[in-house]
Amino acid sequence: MGKKVKKEVEPPPKDVFDPLLIESKTAATVVLMLSSPEEEVLAKACDALYKFASKGDENKVTLLGLGAVEHLYKLISHEDPIVRRNAIMIFGIMASNHDVKKLLRELDVTNSLISRLAPEEDVVIHEFATLCLAHMAVEHTTKVHIFEQGGLEPLIRLLGSPDPDVQKNSVECIYLLVQDFQSCAAVRGLNEFSDLHVEALAVLGNCLEDVHALQLLQQTGGLKKLLSFVEVSTVTDIQKNTAKAIAKAAYDSEIRKILNEEEVEKSLINLLKIDNDGVKVAASQAISAMCENSATKRAFGLQGIPQLVQLLNSDSEEVKEAAVTALANLTTASPGNASAVAEAEGIQPLVNTLNAQRDQAIANAATTLTNLATQELFRVTIQGCSVMRALAEPLRSTNSQVQSKAAFAVAAFGCDADARTELRNAGGLQPLVELLHSKNAEVRRNACLAVTVCASDEVTAVELCRLGALDILEEINLSIGRRNKFSEAALENLYDNNLSQKYSQRGYLSSSNIITDGFYDCGQIKPGVKFLSLEELSMQELTDRRAIIFINAKPREDVLAVEEKAQDSSYEQTPLSPALSRKSSREKTRRGKGKKEEEKMKEVTEIMSKVQDLENSHWLPPPDFILLDYINDASKAVLPLTTTREQVVALAQFVANKMGGSIERDKLHDFNWELHISEIEFELKRNIVPIGKVKKGTFYHRALLFKVIADRIGIGCSLVRGEYNRAWNEVELVDDSPQGIAGLLLPPQEYIVDLMFEPGFLMKQGSAEADQYKHI
Repeated sequence: MGKKVKKEVEPPPKDVFDPLLIESKTAATVVLMLSSPEEEVLAKACDALYKFASKGDENKVTLLGLGAVEHLYKLISHEDPIVRRNAIMIFGIMASNHDVKKLLRELDVTNSLISRLAPEEDVVIHEFATLCLAHMAVEHTTKVHIFEQGGLEPLIRLLGSPDPDVQKNSVECIYLLVQDFQSCAAVRGLNEFSDLHVEALAVLGNCLEDVHALQLLQQTGGLKKLLSFVEVSTVTDIQKNTAKAIAKAAYDSEIRKILNEEEVEKSLINLLKIDNDGVKVAASQAISAMCENSATKRAFGLQGIPQLVQLLNSDSEEVKEAAVTALANLTTASPGNASAVAEAEGIQPLVNTLNAQRDQAIANAATTLTNLATQELFRVTIQGCSVMRALAEPLRSTNSQVQSKAAFAVAAFGCDADARTELRNAGGLQPLVELLHSKNAEVRRNACLAVTVCASDEVTAVELCRLGALDILEEINLSIGRRNKFSEAALENLYDNNLSQKYSQRGYLSSSNIITDGFYDCGQIKPGVKFLSLEELSMQELTDRRAIIFINAKPREDVLAVEEKAQDSSYEQTPLSPALSRKSSREKTRRGKGKKEEEKMKEVTEIMSKVQDLENSHWLPPPDFILLDYINDASKAVLPLTTTREQVVALAQFVANKMGGSIERDKLHDFNWELHISEIEFELKRNIVPIGKVKKGTFYHRALLFKVIADRIGIGCSLVRGEYNRAWNEVELVDDSPQGIAGLLLPPQEYIVDLMFEPGFLMKQGSAEADQYKHI
């Protein structure tokens, strides 16, 4: 074994201890450790006391009684950064206690805290030093000390800190300081630090989003000072950022209420007058956000609206967009503000804004105009500004919001016949129909609403159907997901104002569907086959298919007026034959009154045929003077009768007499009505036949004539198409009360009117006679 060598070890110095782990569960012991010369002990003691003080106000009072504040005061300037940081952290949270603040003022710690705001200090030191100063700045004397010791400038500089807590604490401290006149003047004197003011207001925007912070600013008067400061500032970035801060904060209802209490509206109205587009935009956006508050809406009314209307004429599209957005919000559910817009002469600028370059501006212009349209006087005025022509282009937009608002505006103004004509002439119906295809539910719903309103007259309804609206709506209403109450209403309105197509596709007209001039029956149309207009059908060559029966009982005076107008305008440069001069036209009509019905009809047909052959002529269906005479004669014979039942029977007999009389059931096949109709078609050289020309009519001719005359003289009846050339009329009649029960009101019963076999015989709906009449 080797020999062990004993190594001499030098003993440690007598005055040096090995590292010790010091633990304590009593605050008093830890406070005593604050007197230690060891930095590690101090740092750990401060950290322990920070956690202790954070647990509640009672612990802060305990530390105050143990003399911790005096020890910590010495440590906030300690050369070790960790000790310094931990000591200031304790100060920051303890300063919220009233007694602690009182002792801090006696110790005059503000100068030491301000020195800790230097750029080279740790961000945590900045956070808790500013927190401590913010707590202390509530008291007037401390405000003075902070100002006199130069604390305002480093606080302003810290507004540019990357740490949000530092920013927040600095802002709170600054706005407590500016309650003092000297500090406020000093802040204004720092316009050389305008970039810092801009940062401050950006930070303020974050602070204002917190209700408690805003309440603090309000309670201390800081919010009022802020608004006052902005109004006197000449730095546009400050004004702009203030407005942005208000806009950002105003999305909270509680905050809107506070801002309204401080009359923020006056400041925003003043900002609208600033000659800077950025400020105007920010102020307008703030107004939009504040409009959710009803009191704010009223406050902006008289003074703010005229200012916003003026901005609609701005060369800046951004300004225009912000202004019209504010107007849209101000006028929503506010008739008073809508009136203010009209009084400020804002209607024409709003209509002009429908042609703006920004989608948001167009959408909100449409919304504002729609809001004004709830008052009839303004709606009429807006219509006079060619609003429908202006809306035609927004309907073609690819932006769903613009599409939706434009369609809704069309619905608002489409209740006027002239407005519908204007939209039709401007080509606005085509894009409106295309919006029915939209995948956006709101766009589709508003387009359906617009179609419902615009389909209120026959001309527009027919054009909408021609463009495919009917087929699209039929498809929509088959879909559970896309169907809505407006799509159903739009479909019904299109049918009810385009009865020719309704009868062709549905085979039914109700008693409320009144047949007027221009109606035609082209038979049951097959699914998928395009429904052609009467003019399109008139251009087809004569065929052997079923004749198209049309209704045109225009008075003779109206026909003469059309002829005269045609000669004075469309045909004034076209050589007219002597037979078509005004004089000869009148003479022929006068002579025609003494002729038989057939001769009169032939004469009129010849005249209209020659007019239609003129170059560039627009086809018009010839007048049916025979039908006109039928209506007049039936009115004289039927209306004097006392009961509806008697009137129905008499009218049925009248119709049957005009169309070949009664037919024996077993000789129906000998009633050669087809040959008769073919002869008329050959005579007219087209498949279109006026109903007055039909002298041998079968079920569907007679049912149509019955419905036409009944509608004109006020007898309610429906028209139903059956199979194999069958059609019939249904009427509702009240039966007599049972014998012995006087005054009993019975519900009406539905009857089928016999026009063929026993004209005037009434068959109760559902009876064997009625079923036989409809099907055999």
